[in-house]
Amino acid sequence: MPPTHVPGSVPVDGGTERAVGHDGGMHAAEFILYVADQARARDWWAATLDNAPSLDVPGMTEFDLDGATLGLMPAAGITALIGDGLRVGDGQRCEVYLRRSDADRLLARAVEAGGTLLAPMAERSWGEEVGYVLDPDGHVLGIARA
Repeated sequence: MPPTHVPGSVPVDGGTERAVGHDGGMHAAEFILYVADQARARDWWAATLDNAPSLDVPGMTEFDLDGATLGLMPAAGITALIGDGLRVGDGQRCEVYLRRSDADRLLARAVEAGGTLLAPMAERSWGEEVGYVLDPDGHVLGIARA
């Protein structure tokens, strides 16, 4: 995958671009999901978020989440980086939880892009209306109405 330029990103490492915050600095928080197929994961998240990645190079795709960065890294890449001490496998050990004014549209796009609906938008015990979907790699995406 060739590097892509997206407004709001800055070049680093010989032209590779990194997501920056609204103030021009790197986001303080980046959450990285390990994926089986980087291109498939990139396409699903791009369709779901209705947004192009801010970085898309072999080994890492990033999306600007308005204050944080969502990264997608091939599972083989993190294993090579860290070694045998890490077991990357199936199962839900975390979720990405987004509060969005377009929650219904985001949930619909996630399913249309190939996600699996776990629970439709509904009022939850903590006072938010939230729907849940699995991405193609089995990560849980919770979508709350902002």
